[in-house]
Amino acid sequence: MELTFEATFDGEVFRPTEEVNLKPNTKVKIIIEDEDSIEPTSQNFDEPYSFLKYLDSVSIDAPKDYSVNYEQYISGGKSLE
Repeated sequence: MELTFEATFDGEVFRPTEEVNLKPNTKVKIIIEDEDSIEPTSQNFDEPYSFLKYLDSVSIDAPKDYSVNYEQYISGGKSLE
């Protein structure tokens, strides 16, 4: 089961900001992601983010003529190798 929710650390324990449907004493694995380090996703629209900055950070491995001949690559007419 995967469950995502926000919580606040009060110095001793993490306190969920919303109701969490778990039984008491349920063991869980916590992955901490500081709000300042969260990359924009479809669920994170709190702050504006440059699409061009995002594109600059993405590595795309495709043939140089892919944008012109994408239909042939998609249909299997041309190999990506």
